Amino acid sequence: MSTTQLSGALASHHRHPRPVRWIVLAILVLLLLGTLLPLGLAFLNAFKTPADYAASGPVAWPTSFTLDGVTAFWRRVDFGTKLWNSIVISTCVALLGVTLSVLSAYAIGIGRIRGRGVLLALFIVGLTLPQEALVYPLYALSKQVGLYDSKIAIIILFAVLQSAFGTYFISSVLTAFPREILEAAKMDGAGRLRILVSVVLPVLRPTLMVLATFFFIWTWNEFFLPLVLLVSDANQTVTLALGTLQGEMTSDPTTTAGASLLGTLPTLIFFLIFQRTLTKGITVGAVK
Repeated sequence: MSTTQLSGALASHHRHPRPVRWIVLAILVLLLLGTLLPLGLAFLNAFKTPADYAASGPVAWPTSFTLDGVTAFWRRVDFGTKLWNSIVISTCVALLGVTLSVLSAYAIGIGRIRGRGVLLALFIVGLTLPQEALVYPLYALSKQVGLYDSKIAIIILFAVLQSAFGTYFISSVLTAFPREILEAAKMDGAGRLRILVSVVLPVLRPTLMVLATFFFIWTWNEFFLPLVLLVSDANQTVTLALGTLQGEMTSDPTTTAGASLLGTLPTLIFFLIFQRTLTKGITVGAVK
């Protein structure tokens, strides 16, 4: 086939996509709509009055807009404090978890310490343990060390738990790290810390950003362990604030919608801000 014929075939292929592509596109659009539907309903009903909701139902456009449902939930649970607690805890867990993951994975993947296969197996076992099996030992330990009902306890706990995944993930990348680069750095007189900071971390930066984003979102969505370990109202998080919907507030659907909207928007905004970081990190990781 000549170059002209090949170009014509490719152009024809792009002008007339195969039906499978349209089917896949239609399925993706339906999935997107299904994902956005709950958020759309929460947004729609959060600005309705109870009378408007009772008269028109949950799917009708509101006849008047009000912030009573949002402000009622905000004041009821002191949402500003809960939001700040979630931001602080999730950010600290992301930073500390990534740091622990890098240091552990550097020793396993590049340092090639003895028994690294056993260590990785232990990390995998740690990933499979359910939180229900850990809650009582963690509760008793936090009581003994005086960190019960403390944000520090939650930060340390989730940083360690999530670093198990981070260590396994990063060590698998560092195992395949080009040894020639490491040897060249050693010949130039670089020590282990200098190699980590100047050679390894620049290569891992996109991967670490993705890992930190995952840690942040995972910590933000945690409910069970914060419910057990954070009993004071001043230390609780957004997910625990949403737990107050179970009870008298369920009789007010507009307040419930306002609570759902307030609980969802921070993570949605965070994802929109860091979506390029996620895409770039995953793409770079796939290319490498």
